[in-house]
Amino acid sequence: MRAYIGTYTHNTASEGIYLCDLNPHTGELAIVGAAPRVENPSYLALHPNGRTLFACGEQTAGAGLATALRIDADSGALSLLNQESTLGPGPCHVSVDHAGRMVMVANYNGGSLAVFPVLSTGALGPASDFYQLTGSGPHPQRQERAHAHSIWPDPSQNWALACDLGSDRVLVYGLDRTNAQLRPARSPHVRVEPGSGPRHLAFHPNQRWVYLLNEIRSAVTLFDWHADRGLLVEVEHVPALPADFEGSNSAADIHLTPNGRFLYASNRGQDALAIFAIDQIRGKLTLRGYQPTGGKHPRNFCIDATGRWLLVANMHSDSIVTFRLDAATGGLTPTGAVLNVPSPSCILLA
Repeated sequence: MRAYIGTYTHNTASEGIYLCDLNPHTGELAIVGAAPRVENPSYLALHPNGRTLFACGEQTAGAGLATALRIDADSGALSLLNQESTLGPGPCHVSVDHAGRMVMVANYNGGSLAVFPVLSTGALGPASDFYQLTGSGPHPQRQERAHAHSIWPDPSQNWALACDLGSDRVLVYGLDRTNAQLRPARSPHVRVEPGSGPRHLAFHPNQRWVYLLNEIRSAVTLFDWHADRGLLVEVEHVPALPADFEGSNSAADIHLTPNGRFLYASNRGQDALAIFAIDQIRGKLTLRGYQPTGGKHPRNFCIDATGRWLLVANMHSDSIVTFRLDAATGGLTPTGAVLNVPSPSCILLA
């Protein structure tokens, strides 16, 4: 199985995007190549046809870049197709709609969203839509203005949900694939508890529940998702940290097992994954415990399609650690497999 690793290239020896092989029997990762150098490719997305990889180049000053790379069908090697301006600084998340016709980018520093058409070659056209977000929150340093942190297409293929850490909102947009544009929904956003800081989200396989990870408060918010109307309705808000935890922490990433029975959230500071069981009737969460990630600052993690392996990118210890996932209990066991790579920020299994 192929895996692509996005990294931070500033002040590191990183080559950018690494191509790896994942051993399906042991969960071990091995580097087999690297892409033409892309600056700070901190997040990656795969075209549905598997022939193009998209990356956001996280520039902190000036506009960032969205990059399209061709994937060689035989080797998985990457070659540069083109790059387009994201029209804002600090792009930190990229996604592609399920039809593969539009790519969406969240500019964190700029507090904005940019959309690009995907051309027949797999390359990106110039930005076809742009939204400058506004608003703020109670945290004086983190929420002084809008900070778009991610944007996600929903499973119905009709909507996209964007997380604004700065204003404590999740914004809902309809997808106009013909023009590669976003249209605000009739209920254009939902607010979460002030000071929460929405970062990433994940859809349950039943497509009825959305789980939002809040970075500042280190908490998970459950929503009922009504895809017929593009409507989010909050159900519960639960902490992802132990009540007695002392020190600073910021939550980073969230994923569900393919069977929809367990949810995991990464904590940077505690340097552990929170493990939750999901009630299959209502979607509510029950904390099962915490698993140390075997490194520092777990920015990103992923679960393979079989639900057997969970891989964590520990950015500040330059390592990716593999865990065996117990499908019956949700428990995680370190396999001993560790891949050393500079400043890993995103793991994409192809």
